[in-house]
Amino acid sequence: MPAAGSEGDEGPAGEQAGPGAPKLCGYLQKLSGKGPLRGFRSRWFVFDPRRCYLYYFKGPQEALPLGHIDIASACFSYHQPEAAAAAAGDEAAAFEVHGPGGAVAVLKAATRQDMTYWLQELQQKRWEYCNNLDAAKRDSRTSPTPSDFSKGLVAKDSPDLSILSQNASAERARNILAVETSPTDLVGEQAASQPAPVQPSAINFSLKQWSTEFKNSMSSLRKGNNENRRSVFYTSEEWELLDATPKDLEDSMALEEKRKHLAEGNKGLTSSAFPFDFGRIPQKTRRPLKDMIGSSKNRNSSDSSPTEWYSGNGNKLVSELQLKYQSQQEELEKLKKDLLSQKELVRLLQQTVRSSQYDKYFASRLCEGVPKDKLELLHQKDDQILGLNNQLEKLNLEKDSLQQEVKNLKCKVGELNEQLGMLMETIQAKDEVIMKLSRQLSECEDNSSSPSGSVNSPVATCVNKELQELDRLKDSLQGYKTQNKFLNKEILELSALRRNAEAREREWQAKYTSLEAKLCQIESKYLILLQEVRTPVCSEEQSPAREVITQLLEDALKAETSEQPEQAFFKPHLVSEYDIYGFQTVPEDDEEEKLVAKSRALDLRSLSLSENREISTGVKWENYLASTMNREMMRCAELKNLIRSGIPHEHRSKVWKWCVNLHVKKFKDTTVPEYFQTLLQSALEKQNPASKQIELDLLRTLPNNKHYSSPTSEGIQKLRNVLLAFSWRNPDIGYCQGLNRLVAIALLYLEQEDAFWCLVTIVEVFMPRDYYTKTLLGSQVDQRVFKDLMSEKLPRLHAHFEQYKVDYTLITFNWFLVVFVDSVVSDILFKIWDSFLYEGPKVIFRFALAFFKYKEEEILKLQDSMSIFKYLRYFTRTVVDARKLTGIAFGDLNPFPLRQIRNRRTYHLEKVRLELNELEAIREDFLRERETCVEKRDLISDDEEDS
Repeated sequence: MPAAGSEGDEGPAGEQAGPGAPKLCGYLQKLSGKGPLRGFRSRWFVFDPRRCYLYYFKGPQEALPLGHIDIASACFSYHQPEAAAAAAGDEAAAFEVHGPGGAVAVLKAATRQDMTYWLQELQQKRWEYCNNLDAAKRDSRTSPTPSDFSKGLVAKDSPDLSILSQNASAERARNILAVETSPTDLVGEQAASQPAPVQPSAINFSLKQWSTEFKNSMSSLRKGNNENRRSVFYTSEEWELLDATPKDLEDSMALEEKRKHLAEGNKGLTSSAFPFDFGRIPQKTRRPLKDMIGSSKNRNSSDSSPTEWYSGNGNKLVSELQLKYQSQQEELEKLKKDLLSQKELVRLLQQTVRSSQYDKYFASRLCEGVPKDKLELLHQKDDQILGLNNQLEKLNLEKDSLQQEVKNLKCKVGELNEQLGMLMETIQAKDEVIMKLSRQLSECEDNSSSPSGSVNSPVATCVNKELQELDRLKDSLQGYKTQNKFLNKEILELSALRRNAEAREREWQAKYTSLEAKLCQIESKYLILLQEVRTPVCSEEQSPAREVITQLLEDALKAETSEQPEQAFFKPHLVSEYDIYGFQTVPEDDEEEKLVAKSRALDLRSLSLSENREISTGVKWENYLASTMNREMMRCAELKNLIRSGIPHEHRSKVWKWCVNLHVKKFKDTTVPEYFQTLLQSALEKQNPASKQIELDLLRTLPNNKHYSSPTSEGIQKLRNVLLAFSWRNPDIGYCQGLNRLVAIALLYLEQEDAFWCLVTIVEVFMPRDYYTKTLLGSQVDQRVFKDLMSEKLPRLHAHFEQYKVDYTLITFNWFLVVFVDSVVSDILFKIWDSFLYEGPKVIFRFALAFFKYKEEEILKLQDSMSIFKYLRYFTRTVVDARKLTGIAFGDLNPFPLRQIRNRRTYHLEKVRLELNELEAIREDFLRERETCVEKRDLISDDEEDS
């Protein structure tokens, strides 16, 4: 839509909502409250394109939204103000958002220009969302627009979405009816730095969302420091007598100096308030001086308040109350003076008691064995100190009195300024009256001098009034034209959306009818199959039932591809050729494996559909991401639990990138800009020893994924670039088999540079040193640590393996090296990677144990080593219930301290190093014997044979 300053002009939705598009946000006033509290309150609004929601916060810095407005199912109209508001010119820039269920939200912009901009943008966002939303996922309301898949190879190939073709005539009509407008400073991200427009008559607090506002306040308090922990209700002096003992006199001077410094600091903080530190007044029984005076004032004012209530009962009552008030004021002044004198008396008594106790202490403790001349000198210094303290107190009193005089003078200056202002206003009013009278006088003189002018003056006055009225009507006409354009466009859009909804409903009805017919056919064939199983025919001839069984198996193994014209609008089918990650669902080579894979894919689809019905996890993710619209994501228990439950497909790219940046921030801060491009350029231009092995392994990385299945696939070039750049960064490692699979999984949701930093995170941050070197030392150590954990967490299963001498680390070694890639079904693989990128390598131990715990009973039933080892090779692919597996990994296996894993790694690392040294010594002895012995010269080692 050609609105100036909008998120994008005409084009695909993915281009409009790209990374460079500005965010639709800004200040609006929302009508809320009931009764006398009803009014407009300033709120910060942010549009979320993922769900087409308009969230509103109390301010730009708040974490939790107060609520949201569903724009996808809303319609817009202008707000008709009430008679009083219309007469006052208020609510001229207000509009209504009508939501489902009859809910109406009244919003008001600062200007009509802002209102027009908001209406245009919200219309555009609704149009894009409703036209680009997949019909099959419409009801869940958690599906993103296509532009939300912003990163990775999965973004380029999104089989879950089917974009509707837009109506060209409707687009042309929308463009004709569009109103060009641009926002002001109160719209856009720059508006967050502007002060919120405050409605003076409304209270900017919502009782309905009091819990959310309280959480936001606590969050802001937790984020801040403790610098401002001061109250403004207590005086700086403490009204208590010191009951010092000889034991406390040793620290009395230091404490006194500390109190004086604190008192002086507090006096200089503010002139009208009396701050204090909570740590300074531990006793609750101290009552501050100003509070006592204030409470007396309140009592007196409450006693004198009936003067206003009974002012109509006669002058006598009024005069009596005034006299009473004056007497109470005089009494209050006397009490203040008495209080000040008592305060001075208490201070003098404190000094006297302190000095006497001080002298007594010195006389009893310090006079023994001290010369008289030194003692006299000490007494003189004490007298001097006391005299200086007295002078200091007098100067403080004089300072207080001068400050009071300054306050009084400021008050008088303020009163004089008010009087001056009133006089200036009076003079201005009189000047206006004089000017008006002068004009009238000049008009009268002109009328008296020219008789013809008396006839023309009424005509001229009427003409001027008519011209003014004409200008007003032109402005009104222009406003009504703008409103008419907008409302016509609103009607057009709603009609188009209704037609699209009807078309979707017809498509759903056709698909429902087709599926019902297919179900009847399957039931019929299933009954024939049951009959054949119940009464088997022992003959070699082909019976009709056997033909049906063969046909049924062929139909079951047939994958539904995108080339099938039937119901091509609805995606995905029950089991498509590739899943949403690009992995092949049914293999092509093994017929028997085809049936098992198809059955497994149906189980996964069934679980996925059942999980989609339970939208609690999706709603939690949406609520959490809504709370991060005004702030960055940060580590917390809520995010940890959400990631453990699995990141939704549409948010995985964003969360993975954040996790990677969290772990490699220290590396990125020390690198130059364009670091990845520099490494890649160096690896391509110069001789790289790892490039040959990388080229050999590219097509062997994930051959069952369509993004890496052929040399021309987009993922192959990206995979090559990341591996070359990493080999140039880590020449000690260069390239190790297994790194290609790690990068391939990362590239499905991340761009090249982010995938490179993801590999850096795994190799350099998560895994120990020498994990991917030639010796694979770290990987061997982890297998021994895993054996220890198996004996501790699953003792029965560990004993079962020991009994039949099954070395299960031959299977688990690859799990640890490539983080379960090609070992588990894809849905579970990416849930493991979600937790792995957030929590680190401990997750691998958790899920490895969880897989054995999941199938423990089945493994214990196997009674020979061959069947056990054969079962271990494929059993992880039979686990499809991710929720149950996650519950075992993060619930049943607790506690799982990382410190224990680190200690065991250190212990086994020394043992493995000793074993490797022994093997190296044996190898050197073998080489020496081969050189000296003629019979052994023909023998070669394994390394020499490979080379």
